[in-house]
Amino acid sequence: MPTINNDTKNNTDEIIRVDHLQKFFGLLEVIKNISFTVRRGEVLGIIGPSGSGKSTLLRTICQLEEATGGTISVCGRDIVRDGVYSGKEELREIGLKVGLVFQNFNLFPHLSVLENITEAQRCVLGKSKEEAEATAYELLKKMGLEEKAASYPCQLSGGQQQRVSIARALALKPEVLFFDEPTSALDPELTGEILSVIKALAREKMTMVVVTHEMAFARDISDHLIFIDNGIIVEQGNPEDVINRPREERTKLFLKRFNEN
Repeated sequence: MPTINNDTKNNTDEIIRVDHLQKFFGLLEVIKNISFTVRRGEVLGIIGPSGSGKSTLLRTICQLEEATGGTISVCGRDIVRDGVYSGKEELREIGLKVGLVFQNFNLFPHLSVLENITEAQRCVLGKSKEEAEATAYELLKKMGLEEKAASYPCQLSGGQQQRVSIARALALKPEVLFFDEPTSALDPELTGEILSVIKALAREKMTMVVVTHEMAFARDISDHLIFIDNGIIVEQGNPEDVINRPREERTKLFLKRFNEN
């Protein structure tokens, strides 16, 4: 695959730029000509029905899937430009600028909570054990999990596991944090604790892209909201307007049940 050079850096506050992005799985086009930007300190909310391409979009930006066409830039550096990817070293460096919190936690079951948070710091960032543990304990305190450092994932509730996943992502100090339906694997009783953590990060001006099925949460936390269906952006804008006063018929149909409550 040919590669591109990244000799120019963007000095603006634009953290994510996606232009005319396409993604095919075989003959199936899952993402169709999607474009948007996210600036430093902003929260972009993404809503839409299951199978609409939301998770694939996040995974493509995070280099877990390969784009078929279009451009993705992070902090002014191109992951892919017009369908042509940057070199491996450039992609590795850009990858350190993004963090992804998965639906199903993705913790290492054989490692303790502390080890789950320190492993990547030591292997990827080259931190000493002492440095990595200091960061881990600081984040565990922030998540209200200091007493769980020696526990294993199987000994935690779903909400606690997801908080560890968030701490693990934050430990690498990403420029932007992606959440892929962070409460979908949780019981309703545990959803609130994760939403509270994300709201706290928003107050700290952490740049985030949040895919969620929690409509009230999407409305309240987002600076900008996108509704995706069938691989395209159907509607976007001010979260209050998109949720409470949608313009497009497809958006109205999707939100009908929520707006009736």
